[in-house]
Amino acid sequence: MKMSNLLVLLAVLCLFGACKGSGNYEAVNNKDMSTADTVATDTTASKLVKTAEMNIKVKDVPAVSESIVNLTTKFHGMVTHHQMQSDEVRSQDMPLSSDSLVRVSVMRTTAGITVKIPSDSLEQYMTRVEKLGLHVNVRRMDIEDKTLDYLTAQLKLNSRNQLISQQKAGKIKIKNPADVLWLKDDMIDEKINNKRINDAAKNSVVDMSLYQSDTIVKEHIANDDPAAYQLSFFKRLLFALSNGWNLFAAFIIGLANLWLFLLAGCGVWLLIRLYKRRQVPAINTI
Repeated sequence: MKMSNLLVLLAVLCLFGACKGSGNYEAVNNKDMSTADTVATDTTASKLVKTAEMNIKVKDVPAVSESIVNLTTKFHGMVTHHQMQSDEVRSQDMPLSSDSLVRVSVMRTTAGITVKIPSDSLEQYMTRVEKLGLHVNVRRMDIEDKTLDYLTAQLKLNSRNQLISQQKAGKIKIKNPADVLWLKDDMIDEKINNKRINDAAKNSVVDMSLYQSDTIVKEHIANDDPAAYQLSFFKRLLFALSNGWNLFAAFIIGLANLWLFLLAGCGVWLLIRLYKRRQVPAINTI
């Protein structure tokens, strides 16, 4: 009997503990659900991310680019990218004189501008920019709803905050310290991601490309062909005559420098001739 009574008592205690645990589980679940509802209520604001693109033909790319920068400032926006370039389509060189040319080039000027504009003013801003051009080739705006992504990240962040709070209070114990670091890093990522979504929802990105009709540019440049600098025939003939006279004068001057050797040579030649005459035998006459 004692053994049977003991078994009955243990069964009653287990049943009572299960009921009590079930009540605690439901309480926790109700608390979590109320927290989730609160978070959902706090984040009901839509997170609509707007992006836009414009391709515009303008009369003067540099002037319109400057106007767009000023207009962006008026709309409390910010220019995040601005690039302008001129490419040479083709060119032709025409002789102007023997040592200079006129180079005629066909230039194509374009510009790329990226700005961030408050989303509430996006449509008005694009209309103002459109009026700066001759005509618009492309005007496009896309809207992406990031509300659920934001809400998901926020709920995950709140859940992790509760876990960290319980760990600090000693209600739960995380044995592996690496898991705590991973949890905190993940919370940081969720916060940064939500900040990105908030910024993208508040400020829209507009990519603009500008172009204008090709322009003609004329410039005077030096002739880089050495053959173009060759003298004419008459100039070369005069130069040859002058150079020949200079060579002849140099030869005479060289001989004048050698006058002593010439004089000594003449003296030796005369002595040799006189010596040969004395060596010739006299012819006897009968």
